[in-house]
Amino acid sequence: MHTIDAITAQAASIAALRRDIHAHPELCYEEQRTADLVARQLTAWGIAVHRGLGQTGVVGTIVGRDGGASGRAVGLRADMDALPMHESNTFAHASQHPGKMHACGHDGHTAMLLAAAQYLAQHRDFDGTVQLIFQPAEEGGAGARAMIEDGLFEQFPVEAVFGMHNWPGMPAGSMAVSPGPVMASSNEFKITIHGKGGHAAMPSNCIDPVPIACQMVQAFQTIITRNKKPIDAGVISVTMLHTGEATNVVPDSCELQGTVRTFSTEVLDLIERRMRQVAEHTCAAHEATCTFEFERNYPPTINTPAEAAFARQVMVDIVGEAQVLAQEPTMGAEDFAFMLQAKPGAYCFIANGDGDHRALGHGGGPCTLHNPSYDFNDELIPLGATYWVRLAQAWLARP
Repeated sequence: MHTIDAITAQAASIAALRRDIHAHPELCYEEQRTADLVARQLTAWGIAVHRGLGQTGVVGTIVGRDGGASGRAVGLRADMDALPMHESNTFAHASQHPGKMHACGHDGHTAMLLAAAQYLAQHRDFDGTVQLIFQPAEEGGAGARAMIEDGLFEQFPVEAVFGMHNWPGMPAGSMAVSPGPVMASSNEFKITIHGKGGHAAMPSNCIDPVPIACQMVQAFQTIITRNKKPIDAGVISVTMLHTGEATNVVPDSCELQGTVRTFSTEVLDLIERRMRQVAEHTCAAHEATCTFEFERNYPPTINTPAEAAFARQVMVDIVGEAQVLAQEPTMGAEDFAFMLQAKPGAYCFIANGDGDHRALGHGGGPCTLHNPSYDFNDELIPLGATYWVRLAQAWLARP
């Protein structure tokens, strides 16, 4: 593994920043303290700082030795927000704010980009400009879209943009990137079945929404198995069902909520259309009605082929061919997808290992993301920062 010695030498100080961020988690669009810390560090290293895009976003601009005359520019992005969950870790840098936790490693993502920023600012051995994008509100707030709508790529133009996420369960020291879809779209539905309540001992006087809901949940899975092509990925999960208040009363209504995940808009269009038909027609068959709501949150994260291949070669030069893995697509979602809709680029994984001695997953297996025992592996900082530096240098050195 060929990490940059100067970055490794500063890794402990960057890890201290990471643990400070971990101890003070902030939810989407509340990342004021984190943004302050990022801006303060960038400014101390002589990096121009712009704040306010996407409310709490921070952009640092590093101009190379040519003063930016080449006009070349590349964007590197890290997310900053935490999750609304309680941390079960008891180490010194555990969350100081109950109900808030860095359980997805965004503290580590911020730290790796800060480490790269420090090196790039000190050396500036490249022609062009590196835009450091510290993004808020990835966890459900669409912070990437907010920054774009606020003029991110107009004010800080780039030829391509790259993102990275730590990934538990992959062997430490490895990385992964692939062209095409690597994370799914994220979508939510809410269906309210309107029946007719009454006494449970006299169901013939009622229109019971509960059996209607049961049939609906079962029928949704036929969309996956019988309407969608078997080779196209798609998930429909009903995750909430709310109805009733008493054992002897048939309720007036029943509410179903859940998520839909796909890798393509075409499959998503099919699923939404068929879910609406199934819901409305199932209700009609039982003389009930329904209200159908479907919200599209994040599009699929789709790596452009040329940029994925470029990122892969950078990884090979750092960790070797055997340690650069194919990126297995996941049904998790990521709002970096909005940036990849606006610009070419690639979103990669950096292995977090199976968790360290501080944070082991429940059951003794890999420490998974969104787990109350999760902690970012600080040993990744030199590798992740080296990747960012070598990626930026190589991109700006292209003919």
